Amino acid sequence: MSAYPVESIRNFSIIAHVDHGKSTLADRLLEITGTISKTDHNKQVLDKLQVERERGITVKAQSASLFYNHEGINYLLNLIDTPGHVDFSYEVSRSLSACQGVILVVDANEGIQAQTVANFYLAFEAQLSIIPVINKIDLKNADPERVEKQIEKLFDIPKDECIRISAKQGTNVEKVLQKVIEKIPPPQCNTADPLKALVFDSTFDHYRGVIANIALFGGEIAKGQKIVSAHTKKRYEVNEVGILTPNEQPTHKLYAGQVGYLIAGMKEVTEAQIGDTLFLYKQPVEPLPGFKSAKPMVFAGMYPVDQTEYNNLKSALERLTLNDSSVTVHRDSSLALGAGWRLGFLGLLHMEVFNQRLEQEYNMSVILTAPTVPYKAVLSSAKLIKEYGKDQITIINPAQFPDKLSVSEYLEPTVLGTIVTPHEYIGKIITLCQDRRAVQKDLLYIDENRVMLKYLFPLNEIVVDFYDALKSLSSGYASFDYEDAGYQSADLIKMDILLNGNPVEELATIIHNDKAYAAGKLLCERLKETIPRQLFEIAIQAAIGKKIIARETLKPYRKNVVAKCYGGDITRRMKLLRRQAEGKKLMRKIGNVEVPRDAFIRVLRRETDK
Repeated sequence: MSAYPVESIRNFSIIAHVDHGKSTLADRLLEITGTISKTDHNKQVLDKLQVERERGITVKAQSASLFYNHEGINYLLNLIDTPGHVDFSYEVSRSLSACQGVILVVDANEGIQAQTVANFYLAFEAQLSIIPVINKIDLKNADPERVEKQIEKLFDIPKDECIRISAKQGTNVEKVLQKVIEKIPPPQCNTADPLKALVFDSTFDHYRGVIANIALFGGEIAKGQKIVSAHTKKRYEVNEVGILTPNEQPTHKLYAGQVGYLIAGMKEVTEAQIGDTLFLYKQPVEPLPGFKSAKPMVFAGMYPVDQTEYNNLKSALERLTLNDSSVTVHRDSSLALGAGWRLGFLGLLHMEVFNQRLEQEYNMSVILTAPTVPYKAVLSSAKLIKEYGKDQITIINPAQFPDKLSVSEYLEPTVLGTIVTPHEYIGKIITLCQDRRAVQKDLLYIDENRVMLKYLFPLNEIVVDFYDALKSLSSGYASFDYEDAGYQSADLIKMDILLNGNPVEELATIIHNDKAYAAGKLLCERLKETIPRQLFEIAIQAAIGKKIIARETLKPYRKNVVAKCYGGDITRRMKLLRRQAEGKKLMRKIGNVEVPRDAFIRVLRRETDK
């Protein structure tokens, strides 16, 4: 590794909208540089997780070191392949911190889409060199001239800087590597400086402990050295250092400007914090700024299917959150579901992928409650302000929702959504956005066929099924991306579900006043299908405070008490029916209606899958 001074190192990421060919381009770059051998099986080599293979999307940013000779000089190129979906933008922003430039890939058929715009601005704000690449020029409907005009109009990048390639066939891909060497600057650091290494990712290995991915911003690191973590202040001895090609390749040393991995006997998952700075023992340095912590957009309760699995699930959660640091975890408990956690995710796909990884990598089956978003309440009650120690509280669980009498206003989170769509679908999409209480902020024609719309959405309206509705309205052509836009005042209420007059805490939801009736009716109907019939009548009600807004009645099992009466006096029949009704009334008073645990799971899963 000493043969590669800082001037011969280039660190870069590949960024793009989902399914524009980032991982395929990464495969070709690995093949051209001889990092992997050329075979027909090289499909998304850097997508190592089972969930990535099944869904055909990148979930984790993966790095690989490539060796390339250009004009007689050997270069070390550190490539990071990043996810394209909006839910994993935290992975992208983290990867960019270890880079000096990016390859911005745009599909020649689809053109610029919502996440292309978002990723461009992430790289632009980080002041990185940007190399625009137009991929999939081999497709029948490819129109690279149109895409070049879009890039020039939206990003102010001249047309002649765009490289037209086909990553699948390998056309012009070598030109991309040459442009990386020419246009992306080497890292600004020095081997003579004291060691300063940034931990930008980490995974857990059952035998070797924590494996940390590091970028060196100064100095050098070798096996046997003693290092200290700036975050925990703990001291470790380096057991192994190396580079990823893309599999782990141990080396003697790593030098300033290089990217690799480190194993130092960290046995606890809490010891390798992403964004931490490592330095040599007795040579302290100023810690690197690290990463802005991810802001959860969606919260859901997670409980073990069987409470005996609680400790195993706790251990699995700790290890998985080490690898996916954007998930927040808080302890929680429920009367019906037992002890569990309240988890914060960056979006609904992020939640599904996290759940799938728990099942596949740790063999854990869990119950996920319906997703909610974090609301805020501005308190007016002096007693509550004193209790909480502040006048504004965040509500992530409907059970904590304060009464309207003690609150001056409720606030709901909003996001600024960007929709890029062919112009023929614009009418349907505007109607959909208005139905979701969105406010239009901008409308821009990218070219004669494509429109970019900007809307301010309440987060609660887009979190469950907005993306699916948008895709079906636009025949799959529209793309959607969003970013946090703070909080706004809203008419929020807490809707309770009552069974025979008793509230069921786990099914309470926070909802906008305008949407309460429809949501309450739907939930009552769903519960009626799910709860088993009893020997007495069950009233399933949706209520706002004392006001009942929807009701379904679950009929009891009835014995035919008049079957033995053949003709005779009518009073005899009436007497038998009256006695039966009195018995049912008494049974309903005594009978304790509980939603069975498996019925609860069915309701919650259907609510999550909605």
